[in-house]
Amino acid sequence: MKYARPLIGLVIVFLALWVIIGEQMSGASANAVVNAPVVTVRSDVAGTLDLPDRDFGSRVSAGEIVAAITDGLVDTIRLNDLLMEIDFARAETARITGDLEASRTLRETLVEDADIFHEERLAEIRTRLDHARLRLAILEGGDFPDDIDQRLIDGLDDLQNRLPNEPLIDALVLDYARERVDVLTIALRAAEAGVFLGDGYNDSPNSEQRAIELQSVIATLEQQQTEAQAREAAIEHRIERERVRVNALTGGEIAAPVNGLFWEILEADGVIVQRGDPILRLVDCDRTMVTLSVTERIYNGLTIGQAATFRLEGQTEVFDASVARLAGSGAATVYEHLAVAPSQKHLERYDVLLLVPGLAADPEIGCIIGQTGRAFFDRRPLDLFRG
Repeated sequence: MKYARPLIGLVIVFLALWVIIGEQMSGASANAVVNAPVVTVRSDVAGTLDLPDRDFGSRVSAGEIVAAITDGLVDTIRLNDLLMEIDFARAETARITGDLEASRTLRETLVEDADIFHEERLAEIRTRLDHARLRLAILEGGDFPDDIDQRLIDGLDDLQNRLPNEPLIDALVLDYARERVDVLTIALRAAEAGVFLGDGYNDSPNSEQRAIELQSVIATLEQQQTEAQAREAAIEHRIERERVRVNALTGGEIAAPVNGLFWEILEADGVIVQRGDPILRLVDCDRTMVTLSVTERIYNGLTIGQAATFRLEGQTEVFDASVARLAGSGAATVYEHLAVAPSQKHLERYDVLLLVPGLAADPEIGCIIGQTGRAFFDRRPLDLFRG
């Protein structure tokens, strides 16, 4: 018990010295700043710039409209020519369609007339054949006509090959009657097959012949209609492409490409900008990082991918990090596209960049650009009691 108290005191002193020395000797940054890339929004066409009122540092979501450009002098001559061509093409298509419908209507009428002719012609041939067979039956029965019947035959039968009042010879009359029956039988058989022999110079009526000719005309018009419609579709496709080009040159709204902060205005509202001119800058909060500087001793002990920790000033929460870039001393050029530029004292030390996934994942602190803190690269004695 005599030596216990001095021994406990020595242990406490040793632990205190170990904590103090370990905390001070551990690898740590002199300063660390939350940083992020700056995205420059440029004009895609030439025209008058329209910038809505917006506070610096305000939040901007990807796809949100941040500016608009209007060009009232865009060349639309080619578009107007194509619109004239499509009008001509549509007129040609309408003309061909009208001719096609008229030809189809006329052909339907002619086909109806031909059908009526077929029916009535068959009825005529059948009637004449029936009467011819009746006369043949009478003659074959030996009942030849007297003078009164002869005059009646002369007046009604104008197809027999004899002169009027020419006396009838029994054999010739009988042969002629048989000839008439045979000829009409052949004509009926042909007519039932669709070929008419009665007139002796054509096998179909005039309406049917014209209907057949119109069928060829209709086929030609259908091909012309298909060609005209294809030409019309091609011109419409060219018009759509030309409209896209004209609309792109005319300008329009410009959307924010990233989620971030409204950082800097490069052109005033209402000025005329050219294609490619920078308009404004946004900070990309989805790619938040931490930039810092360390001493040469600590810098030489770091490697790409090495684990580290980062703590914001005045907060207890510690974020896991990793070393992403070792730029060394005088690394001013690597900050050209970052929101926070390094100080002169920072450039006199050795530059290090950390990736801190926890910062970007937290919407509350994910875009606190310029917030300071400290980064640590070694385990410290009091890490067990830190958050």
